[in-house]
Amino acid sequence: MNISKPERRVLEALSRGGRVIFERDEKGKISEVMCLSAEGSWLEKCDLDMFRRLKNKKLIASIDGGPYNITRAGNDAL
Repeated sequence: MNISKPERRVLEALSRGGRVIFERDEKGKISEVMCLSAEGSWLEKCDLDMFRRLKNKKLIASIDGGPYNITRAGNDAL
């Protein structure tokens, strides 16, 4: 699967223990996304558009309402 360098950086950060932090609007939709690496630094390129691309490609997923983590397909794409 073709993934861009910024997408690869986000996936690598998530595979090392990073987190996706998001906020929801009044309707319950995700309105803002921030990615945090395991070392505690923010990933600048991770925004709502990047989050949606990774989610649509099924490279990240949330299980039972938990935090978004990298999936097996995401690990294979690295």
